[in-house]
Amino acid sequence: MSKLYPIGIQNFESLRNDGYLYIDKTRLIYQLVKTGRYYFLSRPRRFGKSLLISTLEAYYQGKKELFEGLAIEQLEKDWIKHPILHIDLNIEKYDTPESLDQILNDNLEHWESLYGTRPSEVSFSLRFAGIIQRAYEQTGQRVVILVDEYDKPMLQAIGNEELQKYYRNTLKPFYGALKSKDGCIKLGFLTGVTKFGKVSVFSDLNNLIDISMDEQYVELCGITEKEIHDNMEEDLHILADKQKMTYEEVCSELKECYDGYHFVENSIGIYNPFSLLNTFYKMKFGSYWFETGTPTYLVELLKKSNYNLQRITHEETDADVLNSIDSTSRNPIPVIYQSGYLTIKGFDNRFEIYRLGFPNREVEEGFVKYLLPFYTNIDVIESPFQIRQFVDEVEQGDYDAFFRRLQSFFADTPYELVRDLELHYQNVLFIVFKLIGFYVKAEYHTSQGRIDLVLQTDHFIYVMEFKLEGTAEEALQQINDKHYAQAFTADKRQIFKIGINFSNETRNIEKWIVEDLQ
Repeated sequence: MSKLYPIGIQNFESLRNDGYLYIDKTRLIYQLVKTGRYYFLSRPRRFGKSLLISTLEAYYQGKKELFEGLAIEQLEKDWIKHPILHIDLNIEKYDTPESLDQILNDNLEHWESLYGTRPSEVSFSLRFAGIIQRAYEQTGQRVVILVDEYDKPMLQAIGNEELQKYYRNTLKPFYGALKSKDGCIKLGFLTGVTKFGKVSVFSDLNNLIDISMDEQYVELCGITEKEIHDNMEEDLHILADKQKMTYEEVCSELKECYDGYHFVENSIGIYNPFSLLNTFYKMKFGSYWFETGTPTYLVELLKKSNYNLQRITHEETDADVLNSIDSTSRNPIPVIYQSGYLTIKGFDNRFEIYRLGFPNREVEEGFVKYLLPFYTNIDVIESPFQIRQFVDEVEQGDYDAFFRRLQSFFADTPYELVRDLELHYQNVLFIVFKLIGFYVKAEYHTSQGRIDLVLQTDHFIYVMEFKLEGTAEEALQQINDKHYAQAFTADKRQIFKIGINFSNETRNIEKWIVEDLQ
């Protein structure tokens, strides 16, 4: 392979000097810098935000030679060098008030060594405003302010209201310098995973243009299908050869695994760049985005809000919810959407309602696998082996072993952690059967006090009814009374009708009974 893939490389200058692949986004960058001054962009982690910030930095440093052969080389005529204040909040772990203070102070001291200071500038915000003023006066050029992962402190403090309040009260006036020193600023660009609004740091930054859900900038981060074919066509054929697949099969598999991000309604799909580049680098498919870690605060939000996981596959909400996170809200959906685990799947123009869902198979399978240890007593290492055993037992027709294993998932459920037993049963069953459903055909439905489920393998069909505080006999009777198995009467596969009952006293499956239709 002659191509160098920029995996983990976020510095534009080193990427270009060392000959790594660069998907040309500079036409959009030129449009952005010429049509506005203050921007905010939210994108999931590993989506190229830091590279975008670095590209803007190189552009405003006037480094024309780095842009040779790119669209902006023909568009820009002046290449003026500007003073740049670049803050990267991604490099610190924010678990104490001092952790934010230290990184802000470190940046400010560095800039003060370049542009000076005044004794009266004692607060972070006064120091920042003074630096912007002096940088402009000393260079004669307006200042470019680039903030990467502006929300990292707020995100890491989710669940700790006292720490959130401290970070909020520190960052609000600090970022407020972007308004107070407007005449000295050429560009202000903030990136992050999420947008905190209302009582948070964005409440005073009303001069920012939020391009997170702007159709004209939907391709600014990430990779489109056209860009794959324009830049990696040869690689597609090599990948197909390595995986013993056809070219068409490889294109389809890439799309199913890594495409599907929609940041605006009715827009083209965007591929996850990190997973895509890793696939070409290693010439094999994998869950690359998930291997870099999923933040535990997402699951804590789901559990704290008593969220019904079955909703996550067809959640509906409006733009106000998607576009901003109220740090005091208990609604987990905006954070999960902005973090990249859900994306826009549909839009109701009449009522302006967005339908959300998982963007692709990598995210869906990875996220549901990640949830399992948080809702059961199965540890992270055991989870994949347990799911494989479930699938083996279903495919072999060993339903007793299957239900004994399922019982172990509910065993030792801490009573104080389960405020709603019915929802807890539903969530665990949803996770288990969603994971089994990646290997066999599964249909899962819930309504008040009951759950019905159909699993289909090559040789067996399981029609199940779960009762909550009823009896297994009643559950089986309901399958017969409602004729749930009737759709399969002409099927040659063996059909098992199974009634199952949960007991609130034991907080587990109390009994199951089986009717075998040969």
